[in-house]
Amino acid sequence: MSDINDIFRTTPFVVCGGVATRAYSAERETEDLDVLIRKSQADLAYQELEAAGSSYVGELSVPGSHWILPDQTNLDVLESNSEWADEAIRNPNRNNPFNLPIMPLPYLVLMKLQASRTIDLADISRMMGQADEVTRNETRQLVKKYLPSASEDLEGLIYLGQLELQQPSKRTSSYREVNRQDDMSKGEHQTENRSHPI
Repeated sequence: MSDINDIFRTTPFVVCGGVATRAYSAERETEDLDVLIRKSQADLAYQELEAAGSSYVGELSVPGSHWILPDQTNLDVLESNSEWADEAIRNPNRNNPFNLPIMPLPYLVLMKLQASRTIDLADISRMMGQADEVTRNETRQLVKKYLPSASEDLEGLIYLGQLELQQPSKRTSSYREVNRQDDMSKGEHQTENRSHPI
């Protein structure tokens, strides 16, 4: 895989997509690269890509374009002028094994919630399940600020991610507890019906 740091020498960027997901959840495998840049700096980024010998392929369905790097790596360059994108680009996570400016986890989750593809939701669940509570709370606050309609979905994904990490015996206990509560609710409902005949 090309070292994108050697290509974008002056263009600020963060890595998102599958490579970023791997930084927070080892289960995601990919050889493609996705980066996010400021839309206002797209011309500069594309000049640097061309200077490095990259080939332009075409536009994406979202603002941005697809390129083939000199070593044949696929690169998607995403463009955004949003406030949250600027924050993510200014505060990359550099504590990762790839030696790349990785998008901070809360912003990666926000981006994936906006996309809402099945694979993105599965990624969020795994990443949030493995995240510490401080990071989860930072993510909650970011989503509440920029995508409040997805806050409830985020909680569900966090729960599923935590459940996935539990030991099988604990998952079974959780399942039994849910069933027990369902049975109690049904019993209460039946008692209610007997107390109030039509």
